[in-house]
Amino acid sequence: MTQHETLHADVAALVESVVLRLVRDDELLLETGLVDSVLAVEIVMGVEMQFGVRIPPTEIAEHLASVDALCAFIAANR
Repeated sequence: MTQHETLHADVAALVESVVLRLVRDDELLLETGLVDSVLAVEIVMGVEMQFGVRIPPTEIAEHLASVDALCAFIAANR
């Protein structure tokens, strides 16, 4: 498994542990209502704790658009 695949699996597992269901990589999290503001905060805190990456509050919607978007943000900011 490549480093990118491992990161992607870890990010997906984090999101799925918060929303309590399987999530497709490109599934829109906020736009579809799968993630509300409370769950978004849980994901953001989980990202900071697990990956050491802080998501600026003004950019949460952009980076929580999907698992793919969140993974790309974490990879770019590690």
